[in-house]
Amino acid sequence: MKALRNYLDKIKPNFEKGGKFEKLHSTFDAFETFLFTPKTTSKTGVHIHDAIDSKRTMSVVVLALIPALLFGIWNTGYQHFLALGETAEFWQMVGYGALKVLPIVVVSYVVGLGIEFMFAQMRGHEVAEGFLVSGMLIPLVLPADIPLWMVAVATAFAVIIGKEVFGGTGMNIWNPALVARAFLFFAYPSKMSGDVIWVSGMSKGEGIVDGFSGATPLGNVITGKLDLLPTTLESFIGTIPGSIGETSTLAILIGAVILLATGIGNWKIMLSVFAGGYLMALGFNAIGTTDAMNVDAIQQLCLGGFAFGAVFMATDPVSGSRTETGKYIYGFLIGVFAIMIRVFNPAYPEGVMLAILLMNTFAPLIDHTIVQQNIKRRLKRVKVNA
Repeated sequence: MKALRNYLDKIKPNFEKGGKFEKLHSTFDAFETFLFTPKTTSKTGVHIHDAIDSKRTMSVVVLALIPALLFGIWNTGYQHFLALGETAEFWQMVGYGALKVLPIVVVSYVVGLGIEFMFAQMRGHEVAEGFLVSGMLIPLVLPADIPLWMVAVATAFAVIIGKEVFGGTGMNIWNPALVARAFLFFAYPSKMSGDVIWVSGMSKGEGIVDGFSGATPLGNVITGKLDLLPTTLESFIGTIPGSIGETSTLAILIGAVILLATGIGNWKIMLSVFAGGYLMALGFNAIGTTDAMNVDAIQQLCLGGFAFGAVFMATDPVSGSRTETGKYIYGFLIGVFAIMIRVFNPAYPEGVMLAILLMNTFAPLIDHTIVQQNIKRRLKRVKVNA
């Protein structure tokens, strides 16, 4: 590392003002600060300094996503060989899954970071580090059969329309990864319907092996095929069809432990999302007038992208609620609306995506209301003391 540090110090003058590559200063700075903690500190407005900057915070989140990514790679291969009715070795499944999943990750990062670097150069600003996480989140919420050109278009839409038009990282209203998924969901519904998942070698709705339809568990729920639902244990482990990183609740919870242990994730939002979803599902279980209402409450939390959304999407510090009380309200309503959308609107079986985007919109209002209530309480105390 010392040799690398010396090399960077040697070429750095070329990228500073007056150097022959000064126009690429933002690009050089991005790579340098990613590799080494910056020596500079804020001049104004900050009263607490910490060695953990935004890049290192984002790196921890990416690390927490690795279990879901690795399981998604294996599960992609597992579902492929299961559809063919063939047995395969562990590494065969991993190898096949990697060939399908890793190109999606590469396209997401290349397109997203390319746009981020372009905007930084145009504005003469530092390269924002937010896409380190978004670049991994986007592939994990997509099916393995998504065409790479769709990944590129959705990523560009998420970065430009979902973030840069609002001023860049820290200014966006909605979670960029969910903006990408929503774009694909409404622009190309045949690829993102949420009720049928691709398995290599089979077309939509046409199974290769008798009894294997390729339908996701949520797809079976909306079609009333509750007898085809996996067990709660299978749903928890994740050996079911679904988007790349969303099937394994176990892998997602491992990521949640990493986020909570490092202080990066917010337990209040995570807990309240699960609480809201569980209580809403229990209420529907008590009514039980439709097939969707009769799905076990615990299994509802393990199906689709509910757990992934609760741990990695709802906890986005930019688009989520920031007041302490507001975090409970924000998370609870996400859980409630996610299950409600699943039950009442079978056209959108993956309700957590729309629930989070909806609450992203109302998060500032929740915070404003909480702040105003706090101000009123303090003013009353002042009047009483006076």
